[in-house]
Amino acid sequence: MDGALLADFLRARREVLQPEDVGLARGSRRRTSGLRREEVAALAGVSADYYGRIEQQRGPMPSEQVLAALARGLRLSVSERDHLFDLGGHPAPRRVLREDHVSPTMMRIVERLSDTPALVMSRFGGTLVQTRPAIALLGDYTRFSGMSRYLVYRWFTDPAQRQLYPAEDHALRGRVFTVDIRAAYTADPEGRAGEIVAALLQVSPEFAEVWRRHEVDVIHHHDLKRYRHPELGELELYCQRLVDPDQNQELLVFSATPGSPSYEKLQLLPAVGG
Repeated sequence: MDGALLADFLRARREVLQPEDVGLARGSRRRTSGLRREEVAALAGVSADYYGRIEQQRGPMPSEQVLAALARGLRLSVSERDHLFDLGGHPAPRRVLREDHVSPTMMRIVERLSDTPALVMSRFGGTLVQTRPAIALLGDYTRFSGMSRYLVYRWFTDPAQRQLYPAEDHALRGRVFTVDIRAAYTADPEGRAGEIVAALLQVSPEFAEVWRRHEVDVIHHHDLKRYRHPELGELELYCQRLVDPDQNQELLVFSATPGSPSYEKLQLLPAVGG
């Protein structure tokens, strides 16, 4: 425990949090910048004296329950909560990520991309939301359920998934998808990624062979990719990834070089459905 840094951090977060942020009335006599100590204590469900001693570096080491309550009371982000636990001398709680939840910030970005092929994927390769142009380009990825929700599972079990790519690119795409699920598996082998890997090892000898290579990176992973569209033909597209570290989700945005044939084809996507 680092009492001085813990006190400084709590004080700093308290001073930037405004009464309106936590549903409190400001009042006409308020002189404090941010929240008062007793207000933070009340929000966290601890005594004002106990909280005051923490900020004054006179209190005992706070328990994990107290730190969790302070994190909630101070409206800390996940990263700020983890930092608070580190300063308080406890391991940070395990992050619980909702696989079906897209953050409001990410949704606002997707809404602004309504005329662009874009989608949000979970860390396991499940598609959570797609723009209409993305559906026109790739198909509706959100319609799948069970293990088929995950792109890597469909790649190794559903021949229709491979029709999106030229045959000569299939081997590379399989390696890329395997690298992605390996990263999730390494972070949490007992969780959902472990279930996906176990299921694939049972049904796909091809996946088992790629998995045994233990690749953790693939050259040209983010280079120009080729896609096959049933009406527009082949498109060469770049796929830019924007990562939400708190949710472990990625926003994928597809684009083409301006003036190229693929760029012109992208403009035609709204006319071909989706």
